[in-house]
Amino acid sequence: MSKYVLVHGAWHGSWCWKRVRSALQAAGHEVFTPTLTGVGERSHLNSPQVDLSTHVLDVVNLLRWEELDDVVLVGHSYGGAVISGVADRVPERLRALVYLDAFVLEDGECVYDVLPPGQADYARETAIDGWPARPIPAEVFQVNERDRAWVNAQCTVQARACFEEKLRLTGAGDQVKDVTHVRATGFREGSPFAMHHERARAKGWKLREIVAGHDVMLDAPEELVRLLAEWA
Repeated sequence: MSKYVLVHGAWHGSWCWKRVRSALQAAGHEVFTPTLTGVGERSHLNSPQVDLSTHVLDVVNLLRWEELDDVVLVGHSYGGAVISGVADRVPERLRALVYLDAFVLEDGECVYDVLPPGQADYARETAIDGWPARPIPAEVFQVNERDRAWVNAQCTVQARACFEEKLRLTGAGDQVKDVTHVRATGFREGSPFAMHHERARAKGWKLREIVAGHDVMLDAPEELVRLLAEWA
């Protein structure tokens, strides 16, 4: 039995992992899919003060109070920034890191720093009352047609500070030696993640690809489960 902690991306929640979570649990693994503060069923906690540090602490505290060690920590999209912060805080609790079509931030960077030209400005300009960022439609992320309406209904706004706070890294996360970056090849137009796949290559991480839109856990859950089973 392995222990998996699956961290969702921006505007999503635990709900997006349902298919993958059920399959891993059916195989006998221990699986946690925390919803980050301010989104999904925790959207009532959203405020301008919710930021990247809040979300790093969400996951660090889960590991602490569930007494989890030897964890395979997976971060999708924005969740890549979160798991980098977690690895820097508690590397001793982690067996492996998996960046699923995810941001790979360096010390002192925020998500808005590494978006294609104009995307960060657009996000700031369209924020509601200046602070919650609107979800990007599922169609843009090339989510499969069957799930698009459901994903759009499930996604919630998210505090802009999550994307604007600079990630601070001490280098402690480098203690985790088993690191993989997975590229979703079905999401290309406007995607920032090709650059992050190349960052992963430069770091010497393992590289994988899955034919799917950006929400891999919805477009190709069986293939993702097979990939994650490599750490079983």
